[in-house]
Amino acid sequence: MPTLAHHASVAGSTLSSTLSGWRGTSVLHAATQPPKPLSLYDMEGSPTCRSVREALTALGLDVQIWPCPQGGQRFAPKAQSLGGTTGQPLLLDPNGPVTLSDAAAIIEHLFRHYAQRATPRAYRVGAGSTALATAAGLLRRQRGTRARPSRAPAKPLALWSFESSPFSRLVRERLTELELPYTLHNLGKEQLADMGPAAMRVRPGPYHPKPGGKREQLLARLGRVQVPYLEDPNTGTSLFESAAIIDYLEQTYAR
Repeated sequence: MPTLAHHASVAGSTLSSTLSGWRGTSVLHAATQPPKPLSLYDMEGSPTCRSVREALTALGLDVQIWPCPQGGQRFAPKAQSLGGTTGQPLLLDPNGPVTLSDAAAIIEHLFRHYAQRATPRAYRVGAGSTALATAAGLLRRQRGTRARPSRAPAKPLALWSFESSPFSRLVRERLTELELPYTLHNLGKEQLADMGPAAMRVRPGPYHPKPGGKREQLLARLGRVQVPYLEDPNTGTSLFESAAIIDYLEQTYAR
């Protein structure tokens, strides 16, 4: 049962998404997943990392996340050896191969390479968008920025999410703080019928995902489409609902 504190966190996360204009909600161009997976050294609470994750949702691209919170020692040293710095995104695209450590350059690469187009105005990195993302992060009281002691999993976890989802953000924050690597399956909204929470979408009646889309694939596999959804291959656990996922991560990995 979600606690009052959890409900308050969801409310704060919702305000955070609102302040950012709900970027990272819809798929603008459904890109084909590359043969070799993308890797992102990332800090959930960083405004520049957030901009990159918004673009990944807009393209529907999955990515391997290596969390690098402040004080983290699990993946930050590797990121630094590749030219990254704390709080800044570092993308490794082995399909190029390309290594990029600037948010604007990463976003430009993603749209040029995987959508064959320039970066849409709403997704360009600028002083205004960075200021709004920074303010949005302050609403979360810098959650998802500082490392906490944890047990390292043998295998990365898997999370189905989209960037602006208020519930998914709470899970991503905890994964970052605990330095738990995970495959981020971006499940942005693909049509009007997807809008709204899973329990009360804007279009009444039976839910029909967009044919050929990632949501159709998830529905066929699980019988429902809802984020966040977590799978942990280390324990065989699979969970919906942010409160339940956070409790599981704390009980299983936090020290």
